[in-house]
Amino acid sequence: MILAPQAEIDYTALRENLTRVRDAAPNSRIWAVIKANGYGHGLLGVAGALGDADGVAVARVGEGLKLRESGFRQPIMVLGGPLSPDELHSAAAGRLSIGIHNGFQLEMLEAAHAVQPLDVWLKVDTGMHRLGFSPDQAKRAFDRLRRCRGVQGTPSVMTHLANADDPNDDLTREQIRRLESLITELPATGLSAANSAGILGWPETHLDWVRPGIMLYGISPFLGETGAMRGLKPVMTLRASLIAVNVCPAGEAVGYGGRYTCAQDMPVGVVGIGYGDGYPRHAAGGTPVLLNGLRVPLIGRVSMDMLSVDLRSQPDARVGDPVVLWGKGLPVEEIAEAAGTIAYELLCGVTARVAIREINR
Repeated sequence: MILAPQAEIDYTALRENLTRVRDAAPNSRIWAVIKANGYGHGLLGVAGALGDADGVAVARVGEGLKLRESGFRQPIMVLGGPLSPDELHSAAAGRLSIGIHNGFQLEMLEAAHAVQPLDVWLKVDTGMHRLGFSPDQAKRAFDRLRRCRGVQGTPSVMTHLANADDPNDDLTREQIRRLESLITELPATGLSAANSAGILGWPETHLDWVRPGIMLYGISPFLGETGAMRGLKPVMTLRASLIAVNVCPAGEAVGYGGRYTCAQDMPVGVVGIGYGDGYPRHAAGGTPVLLNGLRVPLIGRVSMDMLSVDLRSQPDARVGDPVVLWGKGLPVEEIAEAAGTIAYELLCGVTARVAIREINR
């Protein structure tokens, strides 16, 4: 039977990866990061499956409100904080925790006299140089938040690790040193620094709260690794089917631009998935797919709706045979490397026309 492209989401794998976080950081509470539609896995389904986390974290207020509107009751952290007074009031009404990373947000919070007090996390830039108050600015910002009527209790403090995916990079050690120096002056309610790489590779970053993201979905945060090497299980398996099998003569080219030329008479399979579904257009020739559980190589250019594979190793393949593009049995990290990108982008890039099939919910 021919199947349209389908992303299978395995919630048992998701929960087991959360357990792996607990094992790695047993003394920390967990903000499970589910921004960007649960890293492409589905915001509401992922949130529902992560009930054992201490809270979830999203990037934007709208994502947090969507969770609240669905009945989600756990703590929700908005990492990027509110971007307007309307968002600030919505965050308060939705009982969202918010990150505050710049002076505009701080002034907005100070001016919002009628707002329901919020749980606030002050973001400090210890070396990422993306968002956050510098260490020199942080103490004054923290003191202003403590005096602000829109803040519930004493603020917490977080930072973000820039290069923790490289165990040999000295910046992580310097970020830890800067944070330790700062927090001696700030009586914060809670502290958070560790992303997935920090959780698995830098125990000194665990602190009060950890913020696992990519590892929850079965992907290693470290350069040159797969999730399986860290005891993680893939949550998404992207599937499709063979929709055609052709015999192409020697010397003939396959696909747009004739990038691949048949060296001999050979069977060529056409898989019903392409860049319109989120499969990377720039995947190199030879990138593997799993056909009937065995690897066969991609040939030619990926099209919007389909791609071609060399069937010489599977001459008995038939229309309707199942194909795995990444997931169980084929690490998405490998496909990302072949396409010159990262696993995060592939997972987040699966398009809306791909059906979602939830298992083990």
